[in-house]
Amino acid sequence: MNQMSLKQLLIYSLLLLSSRMTFGQNDQNLLSVQTILFKVTNPETQYTSFLFGTHHAFGKSFFDSLSDANDALNRSDLLIKENLNIPGHLAEDIINSRSKITEWKKLLNKNDLAFIELLFYSSPTNYQKMTAAEMYTFLNRYFTQQICIDREETDTSLTLDDYIGLKAKEQGIELKGLETTEDQIELINQDVAGLPTKVHKKRLANIIEKIKSRNTTYCGQSEWYAQMDIDYELENPCENTLVLKDRNDKWMKTLEGEMLSKNCFIVVGLSHLMYDCGLINQLQNKGFIVSPISLK
Repeated sequence: MNQMSLKQLLIYSLLLLSSRMTFGQNDQNLLSVQTILFKVTNPETQYTSFLFGTHHAFGKSFFDSLSDANDALNRSDLLIKENLNIPGHLAEDIINSRSKITEWKKLLNKNDLAFIELLFYSSPTNYQKMTAAEMYTFLNRYFTQQICIDREETDTSLTLDDYIGLKAKEQGIELKGLETTEDQIELINQDVAGLPTKVHKKRLANIIEKIKSRNTTYCGQSEWYAQMDIDYELENPCENTLVLKDRNDKWMKTLEGEMLSKNCFIVVGLSHLMYDCGLINQLQNKGFIVSPISLK
């Protein structure tokens, strides 16, 4: 893997949760539509927005294949993403600025540590300053992009979200972030706060073994996303308050105002559309009309 693509993987955004998804019973018109794109309108305004659920590990070729999603982006005045990549505030900047070193010999066996050292040999990020949670997040993204999706070498996008951001910039569309990279890295660590060292060791050993063996048995998540074989479970409760509900509640404070005053294209991890706390339900509860757009 080249230096540039490794650097790209170190731009963190939270991994898409691995649940499989169906549409909830409260919207009968959603039941038969395989999609990750929704049109959002409100009877109080003339503006039309779009909600696009991403699998962060996908990239250029996937989005370019979705003509309706590209048309929706072209019609928008504002692109809203989970976060913006701001120089000086990238994941590598945050990690490299730390003084604390992780004792990887306590978390990885000799062979796995050698694997990590080789993987990061040309990286601008000092892996010794990464936490176990951050390393696990990175390795999961690496596994999905390099083994499950095998993205093209010419795809220099950081994530699917960031490729959409690059397209928006090219078209002169304004960009807005819902949170900072600092927020996201803190959340990655908060989500597993208190996890015993032995659990971190097991998690890291498992994901490294998947990468080494190139085992595609664990690629189901990327396969059903590509096929949009999704169950949104709109009537089921959110099980992760920290990662989903709290963030969705916070984001809605921004989204509602922007969508009432602009044509917006909103790009967030697909999990944030799911469950009873998801953005689909929250927008409907605020009086917005959410309509699926078939992409198949």
